[in-house]
Amino acid sequence: MERLPVDLQYLPPDKQREPDADIRKMLVEAIMLLTATAPGRQQVRDQGAYLILRELHSWEPEPDVRAACEKLIQVLIGDEPECGMENLLEVQVPEDVEQQLQQLDCREQEQVEREQERELELLAPEPWVERATPT
Repeated sequence: MERLPVDLQYLPPDKQREPDADIRKMLVEAIMLLTATAPGRQQVRDQGAYLILRELHSWEPEPDVRAACEKLIQVLIGDEPECGMENLLEVQVPEDVEQQLQQLDCREQEQVEREQERELELLAPEPWVERATPT
């Protein structure tokens, strides 16, 4: 891979990803917090996080973790905010824009829930298929 640390390029075959989706999501969100400031974003970029996130996103089976990855990737590849807005946690968001963002978040959450329901439907056994009964 391009700039992945050598330790990550040559992991042993028995190395496994974190099995708990909630923990994977929390870790991605923690990295997102590190990107609140310009120096934090640069540090995360310099560590090759984009490449790792790209690989995680392509592998990730859980829609809400993929969504968290996408948000973080957008921060990492997006343009830097204008002068005076470098700390994303301190940006004053106008009320109407905040309402729009909340609506978008609700729609995104609904989409994630629909994807999860579809995945569960695909995993559920089909009720009309006859099952062989043991004799």
